Amino acid sequence: MLDIVRNVPVQTMPLRSWNLSSVNDFFHEFDRLWNEVTTSLGSAWPAGVYPYDLYETGDSLVLEMAVPGLRKDDLEVRLEGNRLTIRGTYPEAQGSDERRYWSRGLPRGSFVQSLTLPASVEVDKIQATITDGLLRLTLPKVEQARVRKIAISAA
Repeated sequence: MLDIVRNVPVQTMPLRSWNLSSVNDFFHEFDRLWNEVTTSLGSAWPAGVYPYDLYETGDSLVLEMAVPGLRKDDLEVRLEGNRLTIRGTYPEAQGSDERRYWSRGLPRGSFVQSLTLPASVEVDKIQATITDGLLRLTLPKVEQARVRKIAISAA
């Protein structure tokens, strides 16, 4: 008798690189590991995983962060040095003591998202808007951090 056996390729776990060249890198790695632990414990929307994009243009850094369902009064944005911190609060469900949840996926309570900006910015010129659940911060870079084209002369 012939047995048919399915060939299932072995999946390897990706290796993690630890970048601990500075104190900030150490704290970043600690935050990442903490988020993994809280996620594995069943946290619906764990702290530190709010999706965002951070990019730069010639004159500014721009942060776009998803904050669905929040209004401007629910958010606080702070900048200390190059450390940007965004705090927010989602309302608790009304009458949640009477509910028996089968699944909980909506964010509830407070969150904090912090990141280090890659360039110094002009604090007095920062603009923040929120539209359709997207928080957008435009952070103009200081003159020394702006991209400049350098002319090359022939010798």
